[in-house]
Amino acid sequence: MGGETVMLRILIAEDEEPIANLIKMNLRRAGYDCVWAPDGERAADLMDGERFDLVLLDIMLPGIDGYELMDYARTLELPVIFLTALGSTENKVKGLKMGADDYLTKPFEIVELLARVEAVLRRYHKTETSLEVFDVVIDTSSRTVTRAGEEISLTMKEFDLLLLLARNRNIALYRETIYETVWGGEYMGQSRTVDLHIQRLKKKLGWDREISAVYKVGYRLESGD
Repeated sequence: MGGETVMLRILIAEDEEPIANLIKMNLRRAGYDCVWAPDGERAADLMDGERFDLVLLDIMLPGIDGYELMDYARTLELPVIFLTALGSTENKVKGLKMGADDYLTKPFEIVELLARVEAVLRRYHKTETSLEVFDVVIDTSSRTVTRAGEEISLTMKEFDLLLLLARNRNIALYRETIYETVWGGEYMGQSRTVDLHIQRLKKKLGWDREISAVYKVGYRLESGD
């Protein structure tokens, strides 16, 4: 397919600026275009006037609250993930019954947010964009990796591992997180699976320095920004 890749757009409705900035920074690194709304009124205006593929919605917003915005998002057929400090079962049930696609309680891990964002977008069959890291292009739809037009042959697990690292650039990922996300099972501390796959990936990509080991944690892909 030729033509320019269209980035998926995410609206972040969050009144706490440091949290909004953290979310925005990590979503942009993962290849998404983000717009921030600091209150409910601004979020409603943006939803009405611009195109978005997903809304991340705090419940306790100044002006129009998240529940009211959820009703509005539904009329626009916009996927919504609630991000909120209201973590009771009652609040979760209310949010999901209103039509939210997911509900994430603060504080949350960025890697979990990214996984949930990806899952909701996949559910809505949104066209995923390709990611470019250093000189490597990762095409998530065809599951191919290329450098200067030449394909780099990766196994299924190597591709999933690379995608996880690329979507979480500059974030130290625990071996447990890597194993559970890529292999889907419970991590047993003695397993060398993650380390061996990281070594193979580094060798195939020539990324000896780009993928670094983090002492007593796991691995990190340095930012290519």
